[in-house]
Amino acid sequence: MLWSLALGALLALSSFAQDDTAAAPVTPAQTRQSGKILGEGAEKPKIKLTSPTGGWTVDRMVLVEGTISDASINPVTININGDRFMLKNVAGAFKRKFPVSAGKNSVIVSGENKGGLGKAERVIFAKVPALPMNIVLTSDTDGVYTDLHVYEPMEDNFKAPAKMDHVYWADTESASGGKFYLNEQSGGSFDEPGYGPYLYTHSSPPKGIYRIDANYWPSGDKGHTLSTLNITLFGGTAQEQKKLVKSPLVTPGETVTLAFIRYEGSGKASIFAPLVDAKPKDTAVWPQWVLDYNPRRKGSGGEGAE
Repeated sequence: MLWSLALGALLALSSFAQDDTAAAPVTPAQTRQSGKILGEGAEKPKIKLTSPTGGWTVDRMVLVEGTISDASINPVTININGDRFMLKNVAGAFKRKFPVSAGKNSVIVSGENKGGLGKAERVIFAKVPALPMNIVLTSDTDGVYTDLHVYEPMEDNFKAPAKMDHVYWADTESASGGKFYLNEQSGGSFDEPGYGPYLYTHSSPPKGIYRIDANYWPSGDKGHTLSTLNITLFGGTAQEQKKLVKSPLVTPGETVTLAFIRYEGSGKASIFAPLVDAKPKDTAVWPQWVLDYNPRRKGSGGEGAE
């Protein structure tokens, strides 16, 4: 009898626990604040490119400009020679200059909503000298700064650290001719937050080791973002090299070294991404000061301007 009562109590307790668990509220997983790719429109978007129009150009920077029928698609996706960028949609319009490579360049602008994928394409031929160094930083989140910082060698640093020139939003041209292009898409002359792109080019880079950093400053309800670095060396030549580096940025004020570039000229260069590449064991290419460098650290992005 006692055994029967005990068993009944145990079953009742178990039933109560199961009912209690079932009634417990379920907290939905929080989604990360990120770039909204899918628009709300039910009709497939129409994209009209007013620039480029195709044909030939002698300009190093080419304007990508047009309109999209669904203003809720934000950002618009830009693909240039296989490199994917995101561009702000401002009331159904987009506008931004991008560097192009010597020779044939493919420009594809696309946007997607509930009605489908809209796309517009152009092919242009650029009659310009080959661009030895082209660096582009983007992120997948609006309203945040993922500032690009490029450190150029001013002295021989192939074996030991040496003085470097710091190129970024507040100092947009180096002594050797490196150029930083502000992320301005609203007609202003200041660096804006958002998807980017942040651009750096050099038509005659000095030999040495370059350091490429991203500095993260979120705003409001933004938690973290995914940064994408596109490096193109010797673009438009038989020696062309490309490297894509993706890295999450989480901590406000965090500075992340996304890549080192060993530039030797004459079509010869190497790229090391410390957050994604295995650490080289041979110091013949990468000196010990590079291998020992801390890729994640607190700072404004201005530190380390040797």
